[in-house]
Amino acid sequence: MNERQMRSFEVDLTTRAEPENGEMIIEGYFALYNSETELWPGAFEEIAPGAFDGAAANDVRALINHDTSKVLARTASNTLTIRVDEKGLWGQIRVNENDSEAVNLYHRVKRGDVNQCSFGFLVEEESSDYRDDGTMKWTLEKVDVIEVSVVTFPAYANTAVAARQKDMERDKKRQLEAKKTKIRERLKNGTKTANA
Repeated sequence: MNERQMRSFEVDLTTRAEPENGEMIIEGYFALYNSETELWPGAFEEIAPGAFDGAAANDVRALINHDTSKVLARTASNTLTIRVDEKGLWGQIRVNENDSEAVNLYHRVKRGDVNQCSFGFLVEEESSDYRDDGTMKWTLEKVDVIEVSVVTFPAYANTAVAARQKDMERDKKRQLEAKKTKIRERLKNGTKTANA
């Protein structure tokens, strides 16, 4: 899976103004560990602790609604700070007071009109688990964070769900092939035993 993917979370973003210079700040968690999300009935996904290790070294952008033409901040310019802790991926955006769209977003977050976060990433390591109750769960174990976004509507994009459905179909085919191989081996070994 080397396609850019996006995941969203409903979390509490906060705003504040720095006392010494009045600089506007938006901050909060862009992604949380151990927060199982249902993609569709019977299919789940969550992020494992440690999945974001190394993210703070990336050149990450902060965007509005994943729109690459609406850059709020960037780690390379020290206007975005991200850190990883025991809860997940936290970020702080220093708002550009000369960018009216960014200032408007700051005030929307301050009023509580917008308070959701999302992040864009590449999957480096993941595991899947077919559970006894018939459900499926993917666990993101290591991801390469590309961007974080303040979003109006937190939801798994249709493309993410479609990609997971393809993963599920692929995994089911692999499981079926593995079962067929085991049956062939048992039949082959059983035949040899009967002839011996």
